[in-house]
Amino acid sequence: MEKNITEEKKIFSFDKSFSLNILYAKPDKYKQLEEISRQFDEIVNTGSNLSYSPLGINQNGVSLELKKFNRIIDFNKNEKTITVEAGMTLIDFLNFTLKKNLWIPQLPGYPTITIGGAVSANSHGKSCAVHGTIRKSIKSILLFHKINGWMILSEEENKDIFDLTVGGLGLTGTIVQVTFNLTHIENSIFRTKKSKVSNIQECEKFFVKSYKDTSFIYSWHRADNLNNFGEGIIYENFVDNESSSNFQNFKIKDNKFKPLPLPFWNSFSISIINFIFLHYSRLEKREKKENFLKVIFPFYGKESYFNFFGRKGFLEIQLLIDQKNLQNFLEEFKKLYKIFKPSIALFSLKNMSGEQTFLRFEDNKVCVTFDFIKNKSSLSFMNEVDKLYTKYDILPSVVKDSRINKDVFYKTYKQASDFRNKLHDFDKKRSYKSEASKRLDL
Repeated sequence: MEKNITEEKKIFSFDKSFSLNILYAKPDKYKQLEEISRQFDEIVNTGSNLSYSPLGINQNGVSLELKKFNRIIDFNKNEKTITVEAGMTLIDFLNFTLKKNLWIPQLPGYPTITIGGAVSANSHGKSCAVHGTIRKSIKSILLFHKINGWMILSEEENKDIFDLTVGGLGLTGTIVQVTFNLTHIENSIFRTKKSKVSNIQECEKFFVKSYKDTSFIYSWHRADNLNNFGEGIIYENFVDNESSSNFQNFKIKDNKFKPLPLPFWNSFSISIINFIFLHYSRLEKREKKENFLKVIFPFYGKESYFNFFGRKGFLEIQLLIDQKNLQNFLEEFKKLYKIFKPSIALFSLKNMSGEQTFLRFEDNKVCVTFDFIKNKSSLSFMNEVDKLYTKYDILPSVVKDSRINKDVFYKTYKQASDFRNKLHDFDKKRSYKSEASKRLDL
């Protein structure tokens, strides 16, 4: 093996729940990828390490970072297809496609996430009610597996492994290239409409009435106490077809996630900031124009939100809930809230569409997200909320929640055992593992 290919490095999960000293490798040639992979019994793939759960961390073996695999392999404007390497970031991908008035709309919320990471997590964006998850835009995948070698995966070729790979958390091998079917986008300017709601019932009615008429619709709500629980704002984003705007390269500053030594967020500060944000929003125009970055990557430029949790980090749960069960779930949620008094920094909703299979976080349900300050009361509260999942047929995201245990996972992901069996049939040595996959016994 060439020198300086591997190095020891301390790495954290994005929510700061895990930190480990690991062996890290950054191959820049396919032969290097093959050589490194075959020298280790356990492998994990890592991109920008922005997964909240430790999907790119493994204490044993080697962690493969493919950021040097960031090239455009093929582009066909007539067929609207593009093949790129998996280490390419979303923003570099968009800087090429948007100039052709093309893109994929299923984009997770930060521009430096890699293509391979987005595919492994079956990522979705704000328009997931209309556009679903990134699976809908994937034409084919080039995969390398240390035992099974190089494989082309698609709906027509090696479909069984294709289905295991999209949303498969990197456990089938290393995604090296992805071919996407692109869709047209008129320009980079959006019109954003805001509507105030007093509770979740109002938000639900708005979603049912409006979500099919717009590509991007989501909501933000207060959850800092029970008196104002659910008060918030609904955002609707439309591509402004009347504006004329040429796409230009977006320049992104990296390494903005630097947690404060001590946390700024606490019950008092969350309540004050939520109050200010809500009332300031009321003073703004109900409709305004916004640029592409602000709409598609809302946390870019707002990294302080995460940094304010401090070095201990935070916790998040993201849930898919059938609309008919949402209010009953939230009523029990509030009863537990009254007992445990967790500190909730974020509460948001959006609709999603899709078909849930294997480990994919997708379905025709409402996507509900909560961010918590990491403390004993929040952890106790979240553990009690876990018990409601089977009662209300709720699917929790294993990408966002680093606490989910094996018992909760297999009760909520009905095809998880099937995924595990098929994965073992494909790779009897189970070469690709992460701390998250070990916890979930995959």
